[in-house]
Amino acid sequence: MKRRGGFIANHTVTLCQNSIRIAFLLPFSLVSLWIQIHTRMGYRFFCLFLVLLALSLEPQNLKSWELTCNPNDLRALAGFSNCLESAIAGWNRTVSPDCCTWTGITCDNSTFSGRRVVGLELGSKRLTGKICESLAGLNQLRVLNLSHNFLWGTLPAELFRLQNIEIIDLSNNDFLGSINNKGMCTISTRIQALNFSNNHFSGQVPKDLANCTFLNHLSFDGNSLSGSLPGTLFQLKNLSELNLQGNGISGPLSNGIGNLSNLVKLDISSNLFSGVLPDIFGSLARLEHFSAMSNSFTGHLPNSLVNSPSLQMLNLNNNSLSGPINLNCSAMKNLVSLGLGSNLFLGPIPDGLSSCRGLKALNLARNNLGGELPNNFKNLKSLTQLSLSNTNLSNILSALRILQHCRNLSMLVLTRNFLDEQIPNDVSLEFKNLSGLVLANCQLRGPIPQWLSRCHNLQFLDLSWNHLGGNIPSWFGKFESLFYLDLSNNSLKGEIPKSLTELQSLISGNITIEEPDSSFQFHLAQQGRPILTYRHISSFRPTLDLSYNNLQGPIWPDFWNLKRLHVLNLKENNLSGPIPNNLSGMTDLEKLDLSHNKLSGEIPRSMVNLSFVSTFDVSYNHLCGEIPKGGQFDTFPSTSFEGNDGLCSAEYCTCQSEQTFIRKKKTTIIGLPFAIGAAAGFGLTVNYCFVSR
Repeated sequence: MKRRGGFIANHTVTLCQNSIRIAFLLPFSLVSLWIQIHTRMGYRFFCLFLVLLALSLEPQNLKSWELTCNPNDLRALAGFSNCLESAIAGWNRTVSPDCCTWTGITCDNSTFSGRRVVGLELGSKRLTGKICESLAGLNQLRVLNLSHNFLWGTLPAELFRLQNIEIIDLSNNDFLGSINNKGMCTISTRIQALNFSNNHFSGQVPKDLANCTFLNHLSFDGNSLSGSLPGTLFQLKNLSELNLQGNGISGPLSNGIGNLSNLVKLDISSNLFSGVLPDIFGSLARLEHFSAMSNSFTGHLPNSLVNSPSLQMLNLNNNSLSGPINLNCSAMKNLVSLGLGSNLFLGPIPDGLSSCRGLKALNLARNNLGGELPNNFKNLKSLTQLSLSNTNLSNILSALRILQHCRNLSMLVLTRNFLDEQIPNDVSLEFKNLSGLVLANCQLRGPIPQWLSRCHNLQFLDLSWNHLGGNIPSWFGKFESLFYLDLSNNSLKGEIPKSLTELQSLISGNITIEEPDSSFQFHLAQQGRPILTYRHISSFRPTLDLSYNNLQGPIWPDFWNLKRLHVLNLKENNLSGPIPNNLSGMTDLEKLDLSHNKLSGEIPRSMVNLSFVSTFDVSYNHLCGEIPKGGQFDTFPSTSFEGNDGLCSAEYCTCQSEQTFIRKKKTTIIGLPFAIGAAAGFGLTVNYCFVSR
């Protein structure tokens, strides 16, 4: 009984404490009675009175009190909503007067003044309009997330005076203007994360960030910031992630960056930084991700950088760094991704790289390396992506025999190497997991090798700009995942294999693409143009390019099966016969080039149904008849049809239509008597002159 009595007593105290809030709902007479009872009967009877009073109140009154958000918060939210040009789904005061039940609102019940709004999270809600100062009325707000919308205009300074704010995410909008002199963290001292990525902010990185002592995440990437980094930035000792990529920030990278000892990720890529990389990475003992690609850094790799034990990803592509590649892989045991492409590094490729056993992505493309691939590269068992384009490598047979030991290799780019060598036809070569292979612009000789037929996972194959001969193998049609095939600018002959019309990925469009690491690059050759650089496989449209070869025979009507094909280029061959009428079934086609062949007949009128075609070229064939009208055909220039003696339209004509022929025939008949008379007169004149003489 004693325990039970204690249990009741404890619950009475709890009820008493919870009932104190009821005082805010009582009229003045009851409050007076409450005070008298408390004075005369003591605390226990006072609490009992409150409990009984609470139980006697109408349930709807309690419910009303519990579900009503703070009126100041309600006014602030109403002002915020009024500044928007779009309505917010789930915000309706008529349906629900309690703002705590609205979409994206989080309330906290811990205050005596009713529930307060502590979270406003409306990311990806397609909101348009501006942010008004009224938002600062949410003085208990901790989290503000308005990312991935269409908000615009400048940010009100009041936004940074919310004393309880901890997270601000305004990324992926259209905000503009400077974010300097906003008093950042002067009052809002608890800010831990600021994300302003992918907007249109200008000016310099704010100098008043030094007050943000709790800040651990700062993102200004994808804006138009300029100038140099302020020294106050390097006072943020708690900063673990700093994203500044995709701006116009210039000058050298200060040694002060070494003060940010808690940095885990630092991305300053795609800016205007210059000078040498500071030798301060020994102070960044927690740094795992460092990207400084696409700047103007010069000089050698800092000693502290090439000995960093914490680094997992290092991307220095597209700079002017020089000297040897002298990574200490015995120290860099955690390195997974290395990008040193498009620099001025000197070779040969160091043997020591093979000691980085955890490497999955390696990009050394477009450097002055030379020589052969080191034999111990076969030890890189984790390697999945390798780009060695434009590195002056030699001995392709040796390179492929080494790389086949990298059993996980899925992407291999070797553009512009092994110049004028024979493409290996070693049947023992095996790359079971290879999904992408680029051997373009190498001037390789020989037929397309048989070992490629065992690369069943191929999605992407580029053998363009070589001297490959022979026929196109029919086994290409068995590659279920192949969506990009470029065999252009070779010396291939024979007919187009009919099996190419059976490529399943171009029929169904079921393509699952595994994107390479961010440090990886594709370098593709283009006729008469600079080499193109890509970083994503998804940047390539589904393509079948057989142009600039010696192919003969017809264009198969079965090509209409390839409904997911975007580019069909058969230019500069010796193809003959008609243009198949059912090519109009290639519904996703964007580019069709059949120029410089020996095609005959008319252009099928059904081709006007190719609604996505923006490039169409049938010039320099033997086509005749009228050019179809309507659809995209009304946008194609006359150069798309020139060089055909039998084509004509209202705008373009290289043939004699029936009306033109009749008109010329009538003119000939009417002019005939005049011609006879003129000839007779000329004869008489000559005869007269002769007789007279």
